[in-house]
Amino acid sequence: MRRHGLFALLLLAFAAHAGSSTLRVGNQVLTVGDSASRVVELLGKPSYKSHKKTGARSGNARGGRRGGRRKTPSSREAGSEQWQYRRGNRVTTVLLADGKVIGFEDSGS
Repeated sequence: MRRHGLFALLLLAFAAHAGSSTLRVGNQVLTVGDSASRVVELLGKPSYKSHKKTGARSGNARGGRRGGRRKTPSSREAGSEQWQYRRGNRVTTVLLADGKVIGFEDSGS
């Protein structure tokens, strides 16, 4: 449960840093909630992808294993992806989770 709170806080901080829930791509607009296929349609194939994973621990709180069973994270806990695109002098990062856009970061001069 604590992990969910930290992940939500991280997403909120990322969204606040981005400052917007839309990204203009030519005469089209990409918004938070759009699918990954819409990102590829507008921006093309990313020049770099990274997978962010939450620190999944196995077993009980002390890190040991109880009963020989290993705790596996659900797909929502598994994290998110960052897709980077070079657009002129700018680097645009699109943050995705579960195949949906959850934020943007546009940096450069």
